[in-house]
Amino acid sequence: MQGCEVGTRVRYWLTLASGMLECLCFAGVVFGYASLVFVLKEDGYFGELCINHPSINSSTTNNTDCSRQDEQFSLVFTIASFLNNFLNLINGFLFDRFGTMVTRLLAISCYTTGTLLVAFSSAASALLLFPALSCIAVGGLVLLLTNMQVGNLFAAHRFTIITLYNGAFDSSSAVFLIVKVLYEQGISLRSSFLFLSISSVIHVLRTFLLMPRTHIPYLLPQCYTYGVHCGKANTYNVEQVEKLGSFLKTHSGTLFRTFCQNYTNDSSQILYKHKEVFWSCVLSWFFLWHLLWLSIMQLRHYLFIGTLNPKLNRLADSDPQLVSQYTNAFAVTQLFGVLCAPWNGLIMDRHKGKPLAAGETEQEADLRSSCLSLFLTSLQCLLFSVCASIPVLPLQYLTFILQVLNRSFLYGGNAAFISIAFPSCHFGKLYGLVMSLSAIISLLQYPCFALVEGALDGNHFYVDIALTLLTLLVFIHPVYIFIHCRKEASRRKNNTQASHP
Repeated sequence: MQGCEVGTRVRYWLTLASGMLECLCFAGVVFGYASLVFVLKEDGYFGELCINHPSINSSTTNNTDCSRQDEQFSLVFTIASFLNNFLNLINGFLFDRFGTMVTRLLAISCYTTGTLLVAFSSAASALLLFPALSCIAVGGLVLLLTNMQVGNLFAAHRFTIITLYNGAFDSSSAVFLIVKVLYEQGISLRSSFLFLSISSVIHVLRTFLLMPRTHIPYLLPQCYTYGVHCGKANTYNVEQVEKLGSFLKTHSGTLFRTFCQNYTNDSSQILYKHKEVFWSCVLSWFFLWHLLWLSIMQLRHYLFIGTLNPKLNRLADSDPQLVSQYTNAFAVTQLFGVLCAPWNGLIMDRHKGKPLAAGETEQEADLRSSCLSLFLTSLQCLLFSVCASIPVLPLQYLTFILQVLNRSFLYGGNAAFISIAFPSCHFGKLYGLVMSLSAIISLLQYPCFALVEGALDGNHFYVDIALTLLTLLVFIHPVYIFIHCRKEASRRKNNTQASHP
């Protein structure tokens, strides 16, 4: 940013800080669902699905079976988490095609609709939770999607910022803990969600004042600016970088070398190559292994979050105070996602400022740095799944810690890897596509829950063991990237020796 005015630097930092607050306080609140379920049960949502069974020991005491109520709450989260990811395909296309402003305004409208639906719902209209939680989930993730480009303003720390935002997204799930605590202090659910609805004004102001109309390019033009005082020259530079310059730069790596060799200045040929490269990305082994990596770990996390309340009830023998204590502990640990995620970014940014190997491109260096990140994320998920499979209540504290650590690495690493391995002009579409396809896999959480509540009589152990074994497949992705990087390094070495006999 040398040569830029002080005001431009200040705007960059304001954008970074305000984006952090937006992700931390709003974007991922739906993943604090376990805390919200506790409040919804207190207010009697789906309470009519609980069945009273006469106790064996006493004719005057009843045992209440609320498995159907738990199943309905699980279905709400399953649908919300599915749409949260599946609609990202559309959101990614909207973001790439129409830019930041249009996409954010749609996201804010969706998010506000969701919070208003929860605010004006009641036990009698509990079905409103289905569209409400889905709208909150979809709108929140789109806010994250538009914020991740802020990393382009700080090239030397690009991946650290991307992962930091994803960590803030994870930590925002603690907002529903605040809603739960306020509820226990006498603040109604309606009041809390009306406040979240009114807060959407902040998102609108930030959209117009501190975000670009189109996209923040990478690499950044000199003295690049945006917002209400964006000049024509800068707008022209942005369009050129996005449509032409970025195309040439991002395809200089080994993945896309053959396409670049055939690049022409004819506009129809540019469009043709643009589409051709997109589908080459989708059909590449990088994309397919990354999709498997994300889908399996995401399914593990979604099933854990969606079934946490009934699982804690079983382990705590339905003691409401004990369940509340562990629910609070889980929500509090989510706050630390924003502290865990940047470590992943630092791992991926560790080569920045160091000289590249002979013949090595920036993209290849970034890809090499991603190997360790992908492996550590896979290892964390395996440890988390093992702990979650052991039916010991105090051990769940460790499970909560591993869960938030792994989740903060997972989503930040997902976005960073896509930005590394594929052209930036396709980031929104590829990010949306991988999230959408992984959402289809995440639908398995509901039949898993139905199996637990039905044939397994509430015992999660066998499903947890099966998912732990499935988690071993995620190690394929970092191994494949490692082998690819070794082959590229060997190829460069051979080329160097051939050119200097």
